[in-house]
Amino acid sequence: MYPYYELGLGEQFMTKADLIAALEAQASLPRKHAEAVVNVCFETMIMSLYSDDRIEIRGIGSFANRNYKAYEGRNPKTGKIVKVKPKKVPFFKAGKELKELVDAGKDKYVIREA
Repeated sequence: MYPYYELGLGEQFMTKADLIAALEAQASLPRKHAEAVVNVCFETMIMSLYSDDRIEIRGIGSFANRNYKAYEGRNPKTGKIVKVKPKKVPFFKAGKELKELVDAGKDKYVIREA
């Protein structure tokens, strides 16, 4: 239904441009407005994660940061010990409804009206 791009091994993925096009078509928005909506959503999510806030989208899942302590690792090429700094990495956990929809398959998925 929406334009997807084929990767070499048959994997499919949706790009930001595809998301904008879907929003434009389904919500009957001008392209610039659809693009603005997508950009605001992503920027707001990024700023929330930057502030260490958790994001929960009912029916989809939640985003949260995972904090990793500093540790000593090895450079795989040289075998030398290197110090790895502490870091936080965004993590997504799929919600129950999303898991069920994906498991049921695309033929059973119905897009809800806004």
